[in-house]
Amino acid sequence: MSINLNLNRLIKLIPHLPPYTRPTLHIAGTNGKGSVSALLTSILISSEPPLSVGRYNSPHLVSIHDCITLDNVAVLPSFYNSVRDEVEKADKEYQTNLTSFEILTLVALQVFEKSKVDVVVLEVGMGGRLDATNVVPDNMIAVSVLTAVDLDHQFFLGDTVIKIAQEKAGIARKGRPFVLGTQRHEGVKEAIEDVLEKIGSHLANAVEVKVREWDERIDGPKRSPFSLVAPHATFQPPPPQPVVANLPCLPIPINAILPLYGAHQLDNLGTALAIVNELINFSESLEIITPLHLKQRLTAGTIEKGIKNVKWPGRLSFHTINVSIPSFSSKSLAELHSAPIPFSMDKKYPLIVLVDGAHNSASAKTLGGYIASLLDLTLESASSPSPLTTININITYILALSHSPPKTPLQTLSPIFLPKVSSQSPCTILNVKTSVALLRFRPPEGMPWVKPVPPKEMEEVVRSLVPDAELRAFEDSMSPSSSNCELKDALRWAAQQGSVDPLSPEGHGISSSLIVLAGSLYLVADFYRLLESTETI
Repeated sequence: MSINLNLNRLIKLIPHLPPYTRPTLHIAGTNGKGSVSALLTSILISSEPPLSVGRYNSPHLVSIHDCITLDNVAVLPSFYNSVRDEVEKADKEYQTNLTSFEILTLVALQVFEKSKVDVVVLEVGMGGRLDATNVVPDNMIAVSVLTAVDLDHQFFLGDTVIKIAQEKAGIARKGRPFVLGTQRHEGVKEAIEDVLEKIGSHLANAVEVKVREWDERIDGPKRSPFSLVAPHATFQPPPPQPVVANLPCLPIPINAILPLYGAHQLDNLGTALAIVNELINFSESLEIITPLHLKQRLTAGTIEKGIKNVKWPGRLSFHTINVSIPSFSSKSLAELHSAPIPFSMDKKYPLIVLVDGAHNSASAKTLGGYIASLLDLTLESASSPSPLTTININITYILALSHSPPKTPLQTLSPIFLPKVSSQSPCTILNVKTSVALLRFRPPEGMPWVKPVPPKEMEEVVRSLVPDAELRAFEDSMSPSSSNCELKDALRWAAQQGSVDPLSPEGHGISSSLIVLAGSLYLVADFYRLLESTETI
């Protein structure tokens, strides 16, 4: 069944299901809503005593169950199946013909209701006004939220950022706070204010979050500077970001370490903190949250703990994985005599993989900027008064895209490539080699309308963007039952691109590699399924 934005089917069926009575934080947006939901969940379950929190995100990552969590743990398949049976039975009995997403949304709401969670963090699927999540009763919405708005899903939501923002603001509720995250497009805030004025909702802006200096008294021992040329066997991702923010409702500032990477996560944290601020402000006046005693349970200390403990896989996430590749010939190595070998002779080659679900122009720009920042950090760590140093970095992109017109592969891919290095050291030469693997993702469960862009279609775009790149298109189609063969082949190919023959020109100096897997959360999901499996790569 294709996407069908219409609440009539749900409105017809909901009276025949147990009523939904959970205080809900409803989050819409183009980018960042998943990160905000993860931050918010972590902060709430870190309260004293802990709140029980249900969270609903879409799409799911590895399995259909992980889009519904109870205290950050995926719903048990047996629980999920029993609730889904109830919803599908009602759908059949009353002939409402719900879409698969509508069924999934009702299953999530019923799981939360049966679990009697204290708070629900509910992420909008697409849009807002006509999204299935917008059937939550008005009196059960505690706070509505809108993260960064950009162009995406124009066919359904409108052909301008303003129209999309207005559609997403349709989740606002009369008399309830509406938190607006940081916006990068002119006119969005004014358009939202117009919508809220008509509805009668109260606007609250995101809290400003700033990076501060690392303080060992509160942050613990400081890590060594990050570098991509650190030995892969001992690779450590960049340290978390030390941040500070002031919440109007608290007497002291929040000093925390944020483990989510990228400058955009400061904005997402600012949005999450604004939601917390509104919850505390309304804790004694809003009937649905008054029994939770949030003013006493949410303190600077518990909020800092929640920020420190947040996890949100698939968004600028680092992983290491061993991949089998052919070794160089013994004859080549013999010619080196006793020269040091800058690579492992094992058949397993260690890869550093940066995984990100960037799937539109805005998120791709964020990813491209983050890659550039990693190169900057690598240059800084290598800067010294010693003789001239050469650093060779091979960046291999493994990419898949969803077919989602009018969004084009060119719009999504162009911001990712050719990261600009903002600081050059007089003692360091940085050589960056680019390789690109193109493939399809496995069709996601329960979402038959999601289709990948054929690799050959992406190939032409990539050649125009990075004409000097090594390029490989993996054309075999993926079926739902396939075992990630194309992805395994792409990882092996990436390992070969990153391995350095010590007799080659790139064999001189310091060499390392980075794999960037991006373009679609469905490809990210394939990668995580591969990590969880016992398959050899």
